[in-house]
Formats: sequence, C-alpha cells, structure tokens
Amino acid sequence: MKGSSRKEVVLKTNGLSKRFAKRWAVKDLNLEVHRGDVFGFLGPNGAGKSTTIRMILTLLRPTAGSIEIFGKDLHNKRRSVLSRVCGIVEKPDFYLYLSAFKNLDILGSMTRSIRTDEIMEALDAVGLKSRAFEKVKTFSHGMKQRLGIAQALLTKPELIVLDEPTSGLDPQGMKEVRELIKKLSMENEMTIFLSSHLLSEVELVATRMAVINHGELMVQGDVSELLERETTEYSIQASPLDAAIKLIGDLPWAEVVSTENGKIEVHVSPGHSSELNRLLVTHDIDISSFYPHRTLEDFFLKVTEGTSEI
Repeated sequence: MKGSSRKEVVLKTNGLSKRFAKRWAVKDLNLEVHRGDVFGFLGPNGAGKSTTIRMILTLLRPTAGSIEIFGKDLHNKRRSVLSRVCGIVEKPDFYLYLSAFKNLDILGSMTRSIRTDEIMEALDAVGLKSRAFEKVKTFSHGMKQRLGIAQALLTKPELIVLDEPTSGLDPQGMKEVRELIKKLSMENEMTIFLSSHLLSEVELVATRMAVINHGELMVQGDVSELLERETTEYSIQASPLDAAIKLIGDLPWAEVVSTENGKIEVHVSPGHSSELNRLLVTHDIDISSFYPHRTLEDFFLKVTEGTSEI
C-alpha cells in the first residue's frame, strides 16, 4: 500500500464458496478487510451478499473455502473470534412497550452482566441517550435501527457486520445511520463490514469496497482509487469562464463537453482530476465548484457488465 505500512487484516476469506443444490450462491470468494476499514460489500439482489455474511457469522456452513478473523481460523476458533464480532443481519426486534434502556438491559444480560453506565454509553454513541427512557414503540424505523446498533455495541466489538443497514429507511433515517457508521469508524476505531445495494450511500461512507455478481468477486480495493480509474465527467464553475475553457481545451487528457449556465462540463482521463484543479488555480482562475458526476452506481454497472438488477 502507499505511504505507511500495511494495515492488519481483520477479515479474510479464502476461496469461500456456498452451493445450494446445483446453484453456487458464492463461488471462490477472496475478500480482505483491514483494521479501521468501512468496507462496502456491493452487489445486485441475489449476488450472494447475505449468504457471505451468514457464513462470516457462522449462520451458514461453507461448502468450500475458509474464513479468517483476527488472523484466526473461524472454524477452529469460533467462540474466541466471535466474542470480538457483532453482526446485524435482520431488522432488529425489540419489546415495543418497554423503554430503550430496558430493552438493552434485558437483551444485554442474556450474554453477560451489563452495567447501567455501559447501556447509557451505548445509547449515547448512537444518539439516543436523550430518548433512553421512552418506549420503543414511539421510535422511528431509523431510531430502531440505531438502537439495534447500540445493542451490538454492548459487546464492545472490534468488527461490526451490517447487512443492508439502511434498507427501508427514509432519507433522514439513512442520513442518521450513515453518520453513525462514520462516527463508529472514526471515533471508536471500529472496523465495519457493510453490505448494500444502495450504491450512492456506500460511496459516502466506505473507504474500501468489493463488488460481487452471481457470487463471484468482480473488483476489490480502495473506493477512491477504483473510481479514479474511470474517465469522469466533472462540472466546473469558474471565472473567467472563457479563460478556463481555453486552458482546458489545450489539455490532451481533458475534453470540454458543454458550457451551459455558467458551468463547464469536462471529460477528464483517469488520474488527472487533481492536476486539472491545480492548473486552473495556478492560472488565476477562480473555482466556485468542481465536482464529479461519477457515481459508484456507474462503476458498479461497468464491472457487472450492464446488469439491471440493482
């Protein structure tokens, strides 16, 4: 890797495969998740995401291959490994007529003795401390999802596995969960393995990603580096506009597509976006906005060869 030494590998799958009757749901899957990653695990419906997650959490037994977590073989060291992992694979269920605090007290005590301060700390981490003693039946779908993550935090996991955590949420709920994932990664230094088909959401939170289709790995790596490989269209608002157009027009790796409404639409070859921005600034051109039209969805559709099952 560039820069500092290679990060610790927290989760690794080696030739992981699962067959149901004659159909391979997952085939020869090799994933590598590093400590501190928010790892986006992407694919269309039926691609094998949930099957993979269930194997990682030992809810399904692989047909072939192996899984290593924290450098230990999951099959041989299941108890010690999973004590450091928490996964949410279904919509979390709670006692609706009890408070958030009481729910965590009951659910947490099923595995060990839980202190009051630990419950309040978990609620605070997900932004629900002020609602601790309100009944869960008054909570929105997004709040219940965050409460589910609070329940997971009671075990103080080093790795959290989330299967479609924003599924069914409204835009506000999606934003809340997205911000929570960022917070857990940055402030609590947790590694988060996140599956989703909501590609724009993953692009906003993931540091690394893998894309699978028909159970097979299509691509894996840093989100920014993978997206930078593709020719990208940028929308640039600059002044003076004519000077910016002339400068861009002389570049061999950039092409002006249109100049409407005071903005320049530019195709930029891979690896040159930072250079273009720097050139404009050094030529005394004022840049009001410089943003890509590239999305993770565009990338996804390319690597899955035009599949329409998003």
